[in-house]
Amino acid sequence: MIEWINLSLLLMSLFLFSYFYTLSVQPVKREKLKGERAWKECMRLRIFASIFEFIIVITLILWIWFPLPLINWKVHLNYVFGLIIGIVISFPCLAILLKGVRDAGSETLQPSKETEIYGGIYNYVRHPQSLGEFPLFIAIAFMVNSWFLVLLMVIYIIVYVPIMIYYEEQDLIRRFGEKYREYQKRTRAFFPKIRKKINKSKI
Repeated sequence: MIEWINLSLLLMSLFLFSYFYTLSVQPVKREKLKGERAWKECMRLRIFASIFEFIIVITLILWIWFPLPLINWKVHLNYVFGLIIGIVISFPCLAILLKGVRDAGSETLQPSKETEIYGGIYNYVRHPQSLGEFPLFIAIAFMVNSWFLVLLMVIYIIVYVPIMIYYEEQDLIRRFGEKYREYQKRTRAFFPKIRKKINKSKI
């Protein structure tokens, strides 16, 4: 019974996190309906999303003690194997996430009309926070030693992240206009472009 409750909480939290976070990245669209208060409302929506993200992490960890027997597929008989994979994934992702948060500043939690397009790591990729944050769900699933959770998190990321990016970038285009379109052309969503330097020989 507890196993089903935990899985239900996980699935519900994934949905609610996605819902609230997607709303929170559209302040300009919401401003047309609700005026200036939409910007502060987006901060509250982001906080709600963070609460459900925390519940996701807790339910993933609780799988250690409350797995569903029919889908309790172990990554390896020795749990240390999955733990090592999870740690290997976590370190670079945490570094990217923290760098993204630092370079975005207060905009990470509270969107502001005065904020310009970010610098730092954002000069190379448009969504470093997503690049660092979402794979951590997969890392936790490996640490929990569950192929089912790994598969669930991979499917979730593949389905949700492109949807979230679409809505977020549509709002950023409304916010920054042609400046953001130019930014899209010169940077990729997740992986930096490889720029080749052409050395001209001197005549």
